[in-house]
Amino acid sequence: MASHSNLSSFLSPPPSSSSSSPKSYLHPLNLSQTRFPPNGYTRTNSNSPPPRFICSAAGQTGFFSKLGRLIKEKAKSDVEKIFSGFSKTRENLSVIDELLMMWNLSDTDKVLDELEEALLVSDFGPKITFKIVDSLREDILSGKLKSGTEIKEALKKFVLDLLTSKQGNKSELQLGFRKPAVIMIVGVNGGGKTTSLGKLAFRLKKEGVKILMAAGDTFRAAAGDQLEIWAERTGSEIVMPENDKAKASAVLSQAVKRGKQEGYDLVLCDTSGRLHTNFDLMEELITCKKSLGKVVAGAPNEILLVLDGTTGLNMLPQAREFNEVVGITGLILTKLDGSARGGCVVSVVDELGIPIKFVGVGEGVEDLQPFDAQAFVDAIFS
Repeated sequence: MASHSNLSSFLSPPPSSSSSSPKSYLHPLNLSQTRFPPNGYTRTNSNSPPPRFICSAAGQTGFFSKLGRLIKEKAKSDVEKIFSGFSKTRENLSVIDELLMMWNLSDTDKVLDELEEALLVSDFGPKITFKIVDSLREDILSGKLKSGTEIKEALKKFVLDLLTSKQGNKSELQLGFRKPAVIMIVGVNGGGKTTSLGKLAFRLKKEGVKILMAAGDTFRAAAGDQLEIWAERTGSEIVMPENDKAKASAVLSQAVKRGKQEGYDLVLCDTSGRLHTNFDLMEELITCKKSLGKVVAGAPNEILLVLDGTTGLNMLPQAREFNEVVGITGLILTKLDGSARGGCVVSVVDELGIPIKFVGVGEGVEDLQPFDAQAFVDAIFS
C-alpha cells in the first residue's frame, strides 16, 4: 500500500493556530515542542501540525477498500503463524487421525463417540459438536463417506462452511468511507484490550495508515502509560486524559475531533475493562459510543470485543452482554496459543454470528493475525 504521504493530492494547507495558549509537551525522542488543546494532549513525532484532510468519498472508499484487501492478502501469507499458534489445539485433535486411520463401518458408533469427545475437549461446545457428529453419521450410513480420509475431509468442510457462511465477507475491517475511521476496543479486565490495540496499530501502520490513539481507559492507573509505549513503538500519536478525573467519553470525543481536524486515517479508542454484569459500567460504554457519533457521523465504524481464548466457552455470556449493550461488530480472540481451546472460535461464530476479525496466536508484536477461516481449519485439523 502507498504510504500516507502518497495521498498528498487530497491535502490542503493546515488550519491557522488558535490565539489561546494551549499546553506544550516535550517529546522525549526528538525533543521538539508540540502544542496541545486545553482538555487533553497529543504526543506527536513531527515539528509541524499535520495538514487538514479533505478527500472525496470515492478516494476515501478506495483507501479503506485497498487496506482491507491488503490485510486479507497478508493473512494468507501468514499461514505459518496461524499454524504454529494453534499447535496445542491441533495436538488435542490429533486423536481424530488415529481414530480414522483404521476406520471401518462396524466401528462407526464407537469412532464417532470418541470424535465427539475430542471436539468437546477442544471447546467446540455441545451444540456445534452434536451438529458435526450427526452430519457425519448421516453421511456415513447413507454411503456418502466410505473411508477415514473422506470422513476427515467432510469434518473439515463442515467447519469451514459454517465459518464462511456465518462470517461472510465481514471478517475484514469495515471502515466506511469517511476519515477518520474510528475503532472502539471493548472487553472485560485482563482480556488483552490494550495489547491488542497496540498490535493492531502495528499492523495498520505497516500499511501506511496514519493513526491516532485515544487513551479511554481512565480507570486503570497504568493503562495510559501502557498505551503510550505502544504509541511510541508503532510511531502513532496519542490523546491522553488531562487528569485522573477525566471521563472516558470526553477523551474519546477529543481524540476523534483532532483526528477529524488534522487528517488522521484512523482513531483507535481504548476503553476500560469492565465486567459484563456491571450495569453502570456497561452503560458508560453507551455514552462513549454516542460521544463518538456526535463528532463523526456513523462512528464508531467498528466496535471490537476482545475475548480471552483461555476462558473457552465462558466467553459466550460476555459476548452476548456486550453485544446487547453496544452492538459488537467484530471479535478479537486472544491467547489462543496458550490453550487447546481453539474450538471456541467455531462455537462463538456459530452461536453469535459475530465475525471474528483477528486472533492472537502468540506474544510477538506481529502475532495478532487477521482471521482466515481456511487457514484456521487447516491449522487445527492438519
